[in-house]
Amino acid sequence: MTHATGKYTEFEALRERAVGLRRDGLSLSQISDELGIRNRALLGRLVQGEPPAEWTKRPRAKDDLRLRARELRGQGRTYNEIRAELGCSKSSVSLWVRDLPAPEPRCTPEEQRARMNAGLAKLRARQDEEREATKQAAARAVGELTDRELFLAGVSLYWAEGTKDKPHTRREIVEFVNSDPGVITVFLAWLDLVGVDRARLHCRVMIHESADVGAAERYWAGVLGIGEDRLGKTVLKKHNPATLRKNVGDGYHGCLAIRVRQGADLYRRIEGSWCGIVLGARPTA
Repeated sequence: MTHATGKYTEFEALRERAVGLRRDGLSLSQISDELGIRNRALLGRLVQGEPPAEWTKRPRAKDDLRLRARELRGQGRTYNEIRAELGCSKSSVSLWVRDLPAPEPRCTPEEQRARMNAGLAKLRARQDEEREATKQAAARAVGELTDRELFLAGVSLYWAEGTKDKPHTRREIVEFVNSDPGVITVFLAWLDLVGVDRARLHCRVMIHESADVGAAERYWAGVLGIGEDRLGKTVLKKHNPATLRKNVGDGYHGCLAIRVRQGADLYRRIEGSWCGIVLGARPTA
């Protein structure tokens, strides 16, 4: 019992000294050196209940941001607005102000939708401008085509879109069908390059019967630079009411089919030229 009492008395004496040093503003490290105590657990027990000196506390750099965030939230600002002003993360803002009441909406749902739609419209307009600028720059980079470039482009275009001969169906004919007026224009320029007289061309419109057939015929005659009476008989595609067509409206003109009369020799030249393009594109050994 006497031994236990001595231990207690010794501990209390150490505690009294440690508390005194703590109140004098010493840090735990300094108290440890002063008392010669290296046991962190014992040192903690000796100063238990005594707050550390202010100078020993680690500064909290975000305290000012936290206070400012709470002020802004009290003014009715949203998380995103606070984040943008303070330059901190949204998760930090939530941590700092989540105990505060949410601000009252500053606009009606209709106004919110209008603002959102206006923002989307602005974004899409900017994206459209960027797309158009990219396309314009690419168009300028092409410049004027040489005869060789136009020839190779025309052969590739025909092999992608034109009628081709098959082993099971011998059809050495030149027939090209497309709905893009730009593609048709390039193909016509290619036919001029290879010496095909326009009198050899048989052109006709192919379109859904539910569309404006007369308008389509006028449109394609204008692309060709000929009178409507020089077009062949229009081919009408049967309309299926159960099918939802997307190619409708004023921009729909159907397709134009161009066939070259007596074109077997031209077809063979096209096929041979395409084989040459394929061989030329293969890497050399």
